[in-house]
Amino acid sequence: MKCAGFTLLETMAVIVLIAICASTSAPAFVAWRVRDQMDARANALLGTLSYARSEAIRRKVRVSVCRVDAARQCLAAGKRCPSGLADWSCGWAVMADHAGASLLLRMQPAIDEIAVASALTALTFTPPAGQTIGSLRNFEIAPRVTSASTRSAAWRRCIRVAAGGRARISDGACGSGS
Repeated sequence: MKCAGFTLLETMAVIVLIAICASTSAPAFVAWRVRDQMDARANALLGTLSYARSEAIRRKVRVSVCRVDAARQCLAAGKRCPSGLADWSCGWAVMADHAGASLLLRMQPAIDEIAVASALTALTFTPPAGQTIGSLRNFEIAPRVTSASTRSAAWRRCIRVAAGGRARISDGACGSGS
């Protein structure tokens, strides 16, 4: 009686082909995940800035977006995140001036894998029209760990905040003029 089935050699050949396909497609999945995280972080910051501006207009008080530590306190200029990083990856919060104190309105948690670089330590929106205080209002979002494929400007997002308080995202690094 002869049994139908696959031989060990045929089974091993299929397993080798599956392993080759998996190993060649893995970098594409990793790159997709990093790009997705980067775009999500950029959109979260853009949403936070728009929310802060609208709250400054609605509440008729100064509203700030600042880097925060684990205790939800704004970090001072030059102070590092609890992770040791000196950028906005430790998270940020929207704080409204309320009777001389800061009232927490919204908070974005830390994501260390994505760098959010800016010369700013806080950005303040003022009533009545939600204008911003200060200059150089740029945030550059990029993967923290870069590979040969993620070093190009296509892997960067820039959020620029106009003096009027409106923010927009553009592809590429902030210094690229896009």
